[in-house]
Amino acid sequence: MKKIIFIPPKSLEYKKLRVAAYCRVSILNKIQRNSLQWQIGYYTNMIQDNPDWIFAGVFYDVGKSGLRRKGRIGLDKMLKKATKGKIDYILVKSISRLSRDTVEVLKIIRYLRERSINMHFENENLDSIRVDKEFEITLRSMIAQDESKNTSENIQWGFQRKFERGEIFTKYKNFMGYTCVDGELVIVPEQAEVVRKIFELYLKGLSFGQIKGYLESMDIKTVTGNEHWDTTTIQKMLKNEKYKGDTMLQKTYTEDFMTGKKVKNTGQMDSYYISNSHTAIVSVEVFDKVQEEMIKRSRVVCKEDGTVESKGRRYNSKYLLGNILECGYCGASYRRRTERGKVVWRCATRMEEGRSMCEDSTTLNEEWIKEIVRNRVEKILIFNDYVDICYNNEEKLNITLKYK
Repeated sequence: MKKIIFIPPKSLEYKKLRVAAYCRVSILNKIQRNSLQWQIGYYTNMIQDNPDWIFAGVFYDVGKSGLRRKGRIGLDKMLKKATKGKIDYILVKSISRLSRDTVEVLKIIRYLRERSINMHFENENLDSIRVDKEFEITLRSMIAQDESKNTSENIQWGFQRKFERGEIFTKYKNFMGYTCVDGELVIVPEQAEVVRKIFELYLKGLSFGQIKGYLESMDIKTVTGNEHWDTTTIQKMLKNEKYKGDTMLQKTYTEDFMTGKKVKNTGQMDSYYISNSHTAIVSVEVFDKVQEEMIKRSRVVCKEDGTVESKGRRYNSKYLLGNILECGYCGASYRRRTERGKVVWRCATRMEEGRSMCEDSTTLNEEWIKEIVRNRVEKILIFNDYVDICYNNEEKLNITLKYK
């Protein structure tokens, strides 16, 4: 005979909710700072005053875009705590405060829903735990995202009008050689000397790495006070037209308002060049010589038809001959090496890709090369007594030798 045992449902044990709140302000001025402090105090008191709630913290982010998750430390901390099961309920002022990216909003609320965590949006009076409310949350999030797009377009339009009027940006935080005073770029004398020294060293033949080494050996700090220099920073300084008193506007532009990614303007947008926009640190002549020198040292050659091709060589600041010896068969530079106690120079193509790739190139003895160069210089001096040529790295010998 069957025996049936009745098992009544378990009564739900009363449990207080662990409640947190999230706040975000996009900029940190006096008004927004006061707003953030008010929000933190408001949510702290609201949670602590509710007898059915346990305070789980107020998390916040400052100066971060609502379109991008990156850098939102407060939001990440809150979600990590929720993942560990230490939060049951989250209060947010509005959907736009959480994010203005519709996809990101959906990812977050679905992530929380999977863990039975509800996020309540106060302004919209919506609970993310309810699946039937997801469409409304999505719709309102799309509206917030579209508002961000319109704001971004309006800002870009305003920048464009300023560019057309020749107004330049002067709110630079870290700009070696200059500071901003009343909307004008003003020279900082001590830093300006560093800038001039960098230009001088480059024209003397030093590479970016050697300039870096010189600055660090002289205990010269970067504009941010760092003891170590970056070769990329030095290169950008040498290319910056502001050091000769001019300004190029709209060098970059925002490709996508959602990501905020800036890309180099290579003709996609209008650009504006302003001459004599501020006091120069180096002369136009020095600046232009540096640009010419950079082209000489680059690995590409500009042809008459406007096309560009690789030279198969790079600038060598250690050995002078490394910049003037060129293979007459493949066009590659010659490289220095020691073989059986002798210093020789050999085609780079042959060294890297094998003898078969440039089988007719000749290995040259360094002493023989020096003798050839010495004879050439003597001939020049016979007919030009005023010519002063030094065989060292301070002044480069302007001779290109091709050997077959």
